[in-house]
Amino acid sequence: MDYTQLTTVMRRLALEAGDAIMQIYGQDDFDVKSKSDDSPVTAADEAADALISAGLRTAFPDVLLITEEQAESHTQRADTFLIVDPLDGTKEFIHRRGDFTVNIAYVENGTPTRGVVYAPAKGRMFYTQPDGTTVEETGPLDKTTVGAVTPIKVSAPDNDALMVVASKSHRDQATDDYIGKYAVKDSRSAGSSLKFCLVATGEADIYPRVGRTMEWDTAAGHAVLAGAGGQVVRWDDHSPLIYGKQGYENPFFIAHSPGVVLKNA
Repeated sequence: MDYTQLTTVMRRLALEAGDAIMQIYGQDDFDVKSKSDDSPVTAADEAADALISAGLRTAFPDVLLITEEQAESHTQRADTFLIVDPLDGTKEFIHRRGDFTVNIAYVENGTPTRGVVYAPAKGRMFYTQPDGTTVEETGPLDKTTVGAVTPIKVSAPDNDALMVVASKSHRDQATDDYIGKYAVKDSRSAGSSLKFCLVATGEADIYPRVGRTMEWDTAAGHAVLAGAGGQVVRWDDHSPLIYGKQGYENPFFIAHSPGVVLKNA
């Protein structure tokens, strides 16, 4: 893989998809449909998916593409692939809360090594550079010219006063029970893959997910966090979270700064 080309293409497609999403977000009303699993989907999901899929298939025709909105892709498997969630946090989008993202990632041998997470309503963009390190880009976010970038890295946490981030739409008692095992200074909620990014920037130390997710929900955030020095492990045995699983469904997991002393499930 040409990582320079990959970075350029993923960044541009994320920004273009963000524009398409925000056009619909700005409308007075938009249709919301239900998929076979009863999860919501909007015209924004579909428009962003069409744009990203076409761009990735043109740029990388020999790489398997897995995308949430194309069910036929979910039966295909490979060790190395591109994986997309064109609009992560559809519920946040529908309720106009702003915590939704465009997620594009590249998985190599079961590990997300490159990715971009773009939150168009918040104007925040995080991505891995060709060397695998993660930056946050600020400024105009021009599609052809990269603006100012700031390298990001995870925190050096105080295990007696941890900063925790948890799901805004899916927080439950099991999550609160697990968080209760730690000495917590403060806790905040965020939607979509932004939770990974908050750990990557050091704004949070740990993000436990005790609930169902799919690989397209997590791969880009996982890559961003890994490029900032963080880790994503299974909740049950703390082994690395791997990708390319049958059905692309994740087990429960913990995203964290390596300095966090993890508690048993």
